[in-house]
Amino acid sequence: MAIELIIGGARSGKSALAERRASESGLAVTYIATATVGDEEMASRIAHHRQRRPPHWQTAEEPVRLAAALRAHAGADRLLLVDCLTLWLSNLMLGPGLEPERSQLLDSLDNLPGRIILVSNEVGWGIVPINDLARRFADEQGRLNQEVAARCSRVTLVAAGLPLELKA
Repeated sequence: MAIELIIGGARSGKSALAERRASESGLAVTYIATATVGDEEMASRIAHHRQRRPPHWQTAEEPVRLAAALRAHAGADRLLLVDCLTLWLSNLMLGPGLEPERSQLLDSLDNLPGRIILVSNEVGWGIVPINDLARRFADEQGRLNQEVAARCSRVTLVAAGLPLELKA
């Protein structure tokens, strides 16, 4: 099993890199989408991502129960591409809460067959957010990224479409 984290800012090219690596893997791909349509702008973003995916990829939409989705779709001959952990974390924080889903995700990463590529945003390079929820989100995203990266065999930072290998 190989787990990879691709991290970067908004519109950095991280999803495109993840999709390219999934395509080049030669494995059957299941794309696990965590986004939900909340407004027209988000619907447009989701449509853009759908159009980029090859038609033979399977897609599973799971905004909250990510660990369960990973367990359901993982296989020795399969690559799971999760896009993205940031939206999943937002869904948890604005919905049922972080636990037990967060712990279940981290625990499941150590025991899944096949290959996994996780996409996440790096949100900690800006100014300290002005409100409590935004500060809590930045803290939780930073902690999640650290814990996921520790479990990964490869971590890539993407900036301006350029990948920088942090862990290989």
